[in-house]
Amino acid sequence: MEFIRLEAYAKVNLGLDVVKRLENGYHEVRMVMQTVGIHDTLRLEKTKEGIALFTDSSEMPDDENNLAYKAAHVMKERYGIADGVVIHLQKRIPVAAGMAGGSTDAAAVLKGMNILFSLGLSRQELCDVGVRLGADVPYCIIGGTALAEGIGEKLTVLPDVPDCYILTAKPPVSVSTKYVYDNLRLTEIEHHPDIDSMVDAIRERSLSGIVSRMENVLESVTEKKYPVITRIKSLMEENGAEKALMSGSGPTVFGIYGNREDAEKAAENLSVAEPDTQVFVTAFQRKEQ
Repeated sequence: MEFIRLEAYAKVNLGLDVVKRLENGYHEVRMVMQTVGIHDTLRLEKTKEGIALFTDSSEMPDDENNLAYKAAHVMKERYGIADGVVIHLQKRIPVAAGMAGGSTDAAAVLKGMNILFSLGLSRQELCDVGVRLGADVPYCIIGGTALAEGIGEKLTVLPDVPDCYILTAKPPVSVSTKYVYDNLRLTEIEHHPDIDSMVDAIRERSLSGIVSRMENVLESVTEKKYPVITRIKSLMEENGAEKALMSGSGPTVFGIYGNREDAEKAAENLSVAEPDTQVFVTAFQRKEQ
């Protein structure tokens, strides 16, 4: 095999709680992660030596500062791959959006190189490599619905959630994850998301139970700095969303809709009200088999 093509899917957080700040500066979290249908496309080609990355996005670096490039470098170093790889990255997931765009690209590179160079690594071995690149990378390798604990690397695979339609909206602001966590005041938070009940609702395949428990503790920081997030959440719910929530550290907001027509109408109205917002209508993506 000389090349491989992969799709790298975005994620949203159906629930996100921060348990405590760790001595190493990281935070212990409990999150319910869910893949959605928005995806980047990567094409990996064997070459004689080195690593080259080409992308159609002007918002991203095309060198060692790109997580996909770093993933290729880690694989070459760790497994003694003498050949090189050229990565062509078509970007569709919004950048700096709280949707794990960089992490899912890195995960795709790890999976692609495993196949391209016949390494025979298990999914767990790929996750062990991925966590060195970022806490979300192991989840992006697995995909689907999962409970993430620790710093995000301890994963429990959950059943697929019931079918519904998702409207995502990324306003024209970039959010620093570091800023959000640095400004999160855990001692001032009186209410935390009920992640255990969310997991129960998923196992019961109760969409209403899932929706009623959708919460993100990081909204307390990001919404305060970027009021556009609050506006978008309100617009989605005024336009038929069963619930709207910020994903990750933001700024992307997603809403849950029972049918595509309502989601598409809401997307039209949202695009008029917030014209610089990147809007997608999609659905939940099932886990890889």
